[in-house]
This record gives sequence, C-alpha cells and structure tokens, in this order.
Amino acid sequence: MSLATHPARAFLPYPDAPVPHAPGGPLHGLKFAVKDLFDVAGYPTGGGNPHVLARSGIKTATAPTVQKLLDAGAAFVGKVHTDELAFSMNGQNYHYGGPFNGAAPDRITGGSSSGSASAVSHGLADIALGTDTGGSVRAPASHCGLFGIRPTHGRISLAQCMPLCASLDTCGFLARDIATFARVADVLCGADGDPLPARPRLLLATDLFGLPTPEARAALAPTVARIESVLGKAVPVEVADRPLTDLYWAFRYVQGWEAWQADGALIEQYGLQLGPDVAGRFAFSKGVTEAQFAHASAVRREFTAHLGRLLGHDGVLVLPTMPDIAPLRTTPMESLEDYRTAAAQTLCLTPLSGFPQLSLPLSGRAGAPLGISLLGPRGADRSLIAVAETLMGGLS
Repeated sequence: MSLATHPARAFLPYPDAPVPHAPGGPLHGLKFAVKDLFDVAGYPTGGGNPHVLARSGIKTATAPTVQKLLDAGAAFVGKVHTDELAFSMNGQNYHYGGPFNGAAPDRITGGSSSGSASAVSHGLADIALGTDTGGSVRAPASHCGLFGIRPTHGRISLAQCMPLCASLDTCGFLARDIATFARVADVLCGADGDPLPARPRLLLATDLFGLPTPEARAALAPTVARIESVLGKAVPVEVADRPLTDLYWAFRYVQGWEAWQADGALIEQYGLQLGPDVAGRFAFSKGVTEAQFAHASAVRREFTAHLGRLLGHDGVLVLPTMPDIAPLRTTPMESLEDYRTAAAQTLCLTPLSGFPQLSLPLSGRAGAPLGISLLGPRGADRSLIAVAETLMGGLS
C-alpha cells in the first residue's frame, strides 16, 4: 500500500520523485513528511487549494529547512495535507477532506498541519514539518498525542514556504517521543544564545487555566502536579496584562490584516473557490482596517514587553495547550467554529509575543489526548526542549 492510499489519508497523491538525502548524519534512520506549503524539488506546492495547485508547477528547488533535514540524513517520505491556505485549525479541508487522527480516530486532527500530525500519529513518519501561525502545530500536537513546537519567531527558516501572516508564521515540527524531537531540534534550532538554566523558575498561568472546559481542567490538574514533582513547585501568575479577550482581538486583527496582504490579491485575481469557513475568515481579513491593525500592533508590543519581564531569562510558564480534547469528526461546522474561537484565546499569546511554546502529550480524557505546554523566553527553544527532556525522564 502506498502512503497516498493509506487509510490515514495524511499524504497527497503526488507522483513519487527522487529526493536524495545524506547517507549518514544525526537524523539517519528517521523518516519525515512535509506540509504542502514547503517547496520540495520534483513536487508541486498545493497549499490545500486546487487553484493554487494548478498554478504551482513542479518546483525545481527545495526549501532550506527541508534540505537541512535531508542533509542530516533523514529520508523524505512525502507531502502531507494542510488546511486550505493554512487558514484553519480544524484539519477538515473543504476540497480534500480531513486526515485521520492516529490517537483518536473518531476525532479531528486539528490543523492546519493536519496531515503532518496524522502521518506522525499513525507511525507513517517519525517527524513532520508543519507551520504554526495561530496554533497550527500546537493544536494538532495536543489532539493527536504528539510533541509539537511553535519556535521563536524567525528561529527556523520559512524560505520557499507559502506565507499567511508575515509576523506570525513559524516553522514547527512534530514527533512521537522526546528523544527524536530533541534530535530534530539540534538540527533545526541549534544551540541557544541565552539558554535557560537546568532548573528554570517554574510559573503557572492561572488565568489561562481558567479557559479550558471543567472536564479538561480536571484532567490537567494531576498533570500539573506531576510536572511539579520533577521540576519543582510552580509560582501562580496571571499572564495577561489586560483582559484575555483584548489580546485575542489584537491577534485576530494582526492575523487578518497580514493574511489579506499575503493572499488577498491571489484570491481576487484568480477567483479562488474557498471552503465556507476559510472564505469567512478571508472576508473578515479584508475588512480589517489599517487603524485596527495599528492599535492591535501597539497592544501586541505592550503584551510582549510584559511577558518578557514576567519570564526574564530563567522563567518557564506552564499553560494548557487547548481548551479540551479534539472535537468529534461529526461535530457541525458551527460548533467547530466556536471551538476554534475558544482555542484561539488559549493559543494567541505566543504568536503575539513571538516566544517559543512546546506542547507535551501528558494528559487526556475520554480516551483522547490532551496537551499541556511549556512556554519560554525568546530564543530559548533548545533549552526549553531540554527542560522537557528532563521532565520526561523524571516521569518515566
């Protein structure tokens, strides 16, 4: 059975093309999949939309981040589905359907790195590249029981990757175990210029733990206790410097403004036929004014400075990744939109700040995974993962 016809429905049915990788290296023996936003020589880049695919042509050069994995010895196994133009968080593509969640097959994967999470959760790839603008690595990591990072903004190259929001887009990755995850981080992130101490100052985001459902909070409480048993007692703090809804709207206005700058001309010039959910988001984006964007940007700067002071150079924040486990695949679209809005309030703080956030598969309920996150100072990506390595070792 080819990966394209596997029941997981994670991979795109592109004709196979040779993608050479180094015969040895630190990632030798690992297989990786690539979200269909990144260019890979010999393949088109479809961006989850048939019109974009038709205009793509076969790429003649490979994105630098993909090439880094190849040069480190990892073997490319295929391109995987993305939500349309990466502007969703549910993993249900209007044109192509939705990949299946290997950890909870009756529930959505989350998106927009839906195929990436599906491929890794089904064991079809050891690692997968995704992108995270508003939560598109962290959400599927939580839903599919995976390790997933939104790195410091700009830490990992997005050259030759379809953009959505210039100041929010990041390249993240997913893996099933922390050892593999750390190997990939060594290659893609490298060493930190200002690393965290081995035992960081642990903080508990009390305001953010008020956002999940009561059932999710009950599932996360013993997970927090387990984390504290290894890393030490967490000091309760309120992360937001203003009402969380104000930060959510600041994120929405920045995201909307930048998304329309990136894709508005393409949508209107070529009459892209978009799924109703994505079409609604772009309609909102088109209506964002320059004044709204400027005000949102000011809120963003103030919050970023506040979060930087809170974390300092040694702080790590514990927070929920998502408001609950993944919704069922049969959930109506209106309810999925409500869930997406709730999730965005939990997820928007790292896009606003540009700081790294790592989701860990340490909790669950009703037979489905539920992630919990560590958030660190800007540029502390690799040492944040080292904290997770210590944590996972202490819990094993």
